[in-house]
Amino acid sequence: MSSSLDLPRHDLMAVSRASLATLRSALVRDNGPTAAAALQEAGFAGGAAVFDAFRAWLRARGEGDPGELDLADFQREAADFFHETGWGSIQIGSLHDAVAVVDSSDWSEASPGEHLEHPGCHYSTGMLAYFFGQFADGALGALEVECRSAGAARCRFLLGNTDVMQYLFAALERGEAYDAAAIRIGAEGLPQGQPF
Repeated sequence: MSSSLDLPRHDLMAVSRASLATLRSALVRDNGPTAAAALQEAGFAGGAAVFDAFRAWLRARGEGDPGELDLADFQREAADFFHETGWGSIQIGSLHDAVAVVDSSDWSEASPGEHLEHPGCHYSTGMLAYFFGQFADGALGALEVECRSAGAARCRFLLGNTDVMQYLFAALERGEAYDAAAIRIGAEGLPQGQPF
């Protein structure tokens, strides 16, 4: 049985990596920091179609609905889906039981030759927040804390509830390491635990 995805049928289209990288560069050049928010918003808006395609892809493989999968099966199937659809290989885990982590050493939005100052997979951040939020009990926020476009060996996305993500973002703004901030989440009384 083929598990290839019919892009037009799922309201999707193929876009080259070079196009996405050029779009990001142009938006950052012309709009500065506000470009990140625009790309995240676009990624979040497109997340519904990506998740619907994942649902159809699962059914074509005889796996049923995403909500019927246990956590380990969901993580495995999501990793297979993102790899097959060209986004890259992912590993899903947890950081100090405070936030979920999505790691990729070959994430497609990243452009290692760009040498950005900060993580740059803004579109993916929005899309992953929507996608994984569908499996969570509530809305999720996403934050990229390592990026191949900024010289890291991998792209690392953190996912958690809004309070947790705001806490982590504020810690990063103060110059703290995300790992150390994640350890403190429980001590600060924020709801923790793997969001999905």
